[in-house]
Amino acid sequence: MTPGTTVGQGAAWDAARVKRRAKELGADLVGIASAETLNAFPPDPRWPQTPDRISPYCKSVIVVANRIPAGAFRCKSNVPVQYLDMLVLRKMDRLAYRLSEDLERDGHPTFVTAAQETEWTLKRASYGRLSTRHLGVEAGLGTLGLEVNILSPEFGPRLYLTGILTELELEPDPRITEQVCIGESCSRCLHSCPADAVLHWGIAKRECATEAQEFGFAQILKFFDRMVERPDDDKMATFRARDFFGFWQGLLRVVGSFGDCPRCLAVCPVGNDYHAHLADVQKVIPEKTPEKVALAKQFKQARVGHDRGDGERLAGLSEWNVRWVGPEGYKGMVAKQLQAFKKLQQERAAEAADEE
Repeated sequence: MTPGTTVGQGAAWDAARVKRRAKELGADLVGIASAETLNAFPPDPRWPQTPDRISPYCKSVIVVANRIPAGAFRCKSNVPVQYLDMLVLRKMDRLAYRLSEDLERDGHPTFVTAAQETEWTLKRASYGRLSTRHLGVEAGLGTLGLEVNILSPEFGPRLYLTGILTELELEPDPRITEQVCIGESCSRCLHSCPADAVLHWGIAKRECATEAQEFGFAQILKFFDRMVERPDDDKMATFRARDFFGFWQGLLRVVGSFGDCPRCLAVCPVGNDYHAHLADVQKVIPEKTPEKVALAKQFKQARVGHDRGDGERLAGLSEWNVRWVGPEGYKGMVAKQLQAFKKLQQERAAEAADEE
């Protein structure tokens, strides 16, 4: 069959085949969400990020995820993570496009959405037409953490996701209803955040962006403001500054435009990649302060009151939002995962010793 040839309805694609093909193309994780469910439960109903705002014919969203290699989080600077972010996103774009081509050739209209984009008619921040984090939750790949990154049991928050919209109706995956994030009794993301942007099941996006998007759009605007304010005979100093180089590099390679600060990703203890490669180097958090410890304690006390029903209701755990955090609460997933990981390591060590 030549590329671009369209076969009429008939070639059988079900959820299992879609997932198998996505894995063959390089996806680390893949799940399926119902467009009907996504339309019914937008992350914020005031600014609905839903498939029907993109295409009224979409029936399913295939969600693929690729991990960020853990080695980048063992480095002295953020640069390796910045570069790998770009490579992971390119990889996802390619595999998602190829999967959409496969489905279209068999008669199922399908297209890929941008993994990272901003829709200016939504909130005044980096909000896309679809929230890939929430897509991942609805597709059964993870739940939102304390800082509202998506955490998968396999890789914690060290991954990127994208969505493939199709008119093929596929069986959706069930959501994970247990809270993947350890939550308030961990608070390592809060302790590590250089911008103090971690809220109680939320994030201060503007503060986060100062670190996570060092050369993002808001920072570029500030750069031009400074350039206009400088005297004419001093403008060349602006062009020789590190900020201008960062702006240029961001245009070339996306480096620094997003995903610039990996601290909350690096210290999160969820995922076997953390147990295998990061637990030793990320155990100590240099940014941890008495003030952050006190705030984490306040979060923990507030959570107890919220769960008992005799304290202040937490917006991040409202009846609407708890859907994506995990309505069953935390039940020890990470501890069980660590025990299983250690057992596996012991078995592998024993097998290696026997082979010797």
